[in-house]
Amino acid sequence: MAKLYFKFGAMGSSKTAQALITKFNYEERDMKVLLLKPAMDTRDGDTVVRSRIGLRQDAIAVGEEEDLYKLYLEKYADRNVIIVDECQFLTPKQVDQLADIVIQRDVPVLCFGLATDFTTHLFPGSKRLFEIAESISEIKSVCTCGAKATVNARIGDDGKIVTEGSQVLLGGNDRYVAMCRKCWLKQLAAQK
Repeated sequence: MAKLYFKFGAMGSSKTAQALITKFNYEERDMKVLLLKPAMDTRDGDTVVRSRIGLRQDAIAVGEEEDLYKLYLEKYADRNVIIVDECQFLTPKQVDQLADIVIQRDVPVLCFGLATDFTTHLFPGSKRLFEIAESISEIKSVCTCGAKATVNARIGDDGKIVTEGSQVLLGGNDRYVAMCRKCWLKQLAAQK
């Protein structure tokens, strides 16, 4: 029986690396994998998924208006599994479409991404995954203090933590730092 999986973690927790390793493991068993990514994530090119440790694969980029169930049926119905990187950028409707693939087509869907934004609020796609995924697991990351990182702190050009702005601002280590909530709050207080 297929499931909808949500594997989430803070920045730097190797979510993408694990997604690509999972893809490799399926393919090693002669299974066909559909690797998806939101089209808004253009950091490594329009159709490339790349991890910080250098793993990379071509992927199908999907826009916010893309019907993922229809896309699967019309072009990729021969795939045995679907893996989605940066799933937090999916719309709730797209998450429901992936769940429909799981239920109606008995195809496992593994979603990898962030749970919360730089203000510690859930992304809409992640919120929907928490609501309906059959399997939810955290990929842990560590703060510089050694505690579990849970906050994706956005860092401004001045080196200070940013607490206002658009929910989506693409970036990596140049723009975000994974921190524990205690260190995040401590640094915010020190900035005032």
